[in-house]
Amino acid sequence: MSQNVSRTQEERRVLAGTLVGTTIEWYDFFIFAQLTATLLTPLFLAPLGESNPGLAQILSFAMIGISFFFRPLGAIVAGHLGDRYGRKRILVLTLILMGVATALIGVLPTYAAVGIAAPIMLVALRIIQGFSAGGEWGGAALMAVEHAPNNRRGYFGAFPQIGVPLGMILATGLLYVLRISMTPEQFQAWGWRIPFLMSVVLIIVGYMIRRAVEESPIFKQMALRKASEHTPLKELMRSNFKQVIQAALIFISNNAAGYLVIAFFISYTTSVLKMPVAPVLLATTIGSFGWLIFTLVGGWLSDVIGRRATFVIGYALVFVWMIPMFLLVNTGNIMLYGVAVFVLTIGLGLSYGPQSAMYAEMFPAHIRYSGISIGYALGAILGGAFAATVAQILLEATGNSISIAIYIMVLTIISVAAVLWVGETRGRNLHVEDIDEELAAAAAHEAEVERKHHSN
Repeated sequence: MSQNVSRTQEERRVLAGTLVGTTIEWYDFFIFAQLTATLLTPLFLAPLGESNPGLAQILSFAMIGISFFFRPLGAIVAGHLGDRYGRKRILVLTLILMGVATALIGVLPTYAAVGIAAPIMLVALRIIQGFSAGGEWGGAALMAVEHAPNNRRGYFGAFPQIGVPLGMILATGLLYVLRISMTPEQFQAWGWRIPFLMSVVLIIVGYMIRRAVEESPIFKQMALRKASEHTPLKELMRSNFKQVIQAALIFISNNAAGYLVIAFFISYTTSVLKMPVAPVLLATTIGSFGWLIFTLVGGWLSDVIGRRATFVIGYALVFVWMIPMFLLVNTGNIMLYGVAVFVLTIGLGLSYGPQSAMYAEMFPAHIRYSGISIGYALGAILGGAFAATVAQILLEATGNSISIAIYIMVLTIISVAAVLWVGETRGRNLHVEDIDEELAAAAAHEAEVERKHHSN
């Protein structure tokens, strides 16, 4: 009885640790993305913003995208260290790294103060954020899935996933409160720094929670058989490169569609459709609750009907909703905008909730951290890195937002094909290969030694 209670308590600590950490990481990321859409262009790209606003907006969205190119490096480094030295300590390091970079953005001088040095320093901190984000997700996903009972991996794995909508809710909700509590001049002068600086408090909270979490039981098994002596990256590229590509392609549609909500829509509705910023932020925050709810539903559903079926249902909803969604957004009506975002989050959640479990089930234990982290990072580059930039370019070139819908629909077809290529993964063994036999043999040997000792 006490053992079951202890296990339940540890599972709760794990879920809290993975949820809090990813929420903080994505809060940091989304604060930048949303302020880029509404404010950072005039502050850090002042001359270009005055002479060519459209190009300045494209370049500011590119600043969101540049950090994605450093996610694979973060994934490689964190995956290698996490496969060799443990999931837990790497998660603590990525959390601190992201928090420091975000807080420093909050004290950066603007273009008016230091000229071209301002956007250069901003890009450098974005690179650090990207590096950190590349290592964060894989460790959080594995801590959740590898602690989970076999029949609840999808549900457990959904907890680090809901860090995305929770981070979105925190970021947009805080920006909404700041926007309505101060004048536009105050917000532009100093108010925009508050969300970045608040990251310090969140990091301290996340650090304390993550320190209390036990190391992954799968990694403990690896340590028992000294599986950490492998070179994870080299073996991954030699024997599981196909799975890395599959993981990347599975993610591209979800990530690209998600960044429409995170960054592009806020810019599009306020600058093109001339909708007021504060109501758009509020509607986006409310819509993000759908993302949270249906991500959990997606994880749970994947334990019931399988990962593949859940992914396909989610992506089918994203596909069929794309054109109706833009038609609703284009009305400029804030209520219809809220409906458009909320319905999209149903498909986003169902195609995001099963991801942790499916990815973990695609790779062997000793290269799992590297495999899922690199696959996720590459998918982010191909999907979300420049989704807002591509959307802005398509809008500038065609003058019609339906072209953006078609772009996402094409990505969705690719992601569904990748899911079908992988097939069903639910129920695959996550443990270190042959570990049970090795431990059984070791136990039998100890028992034999004990028997001989007593017989003598």
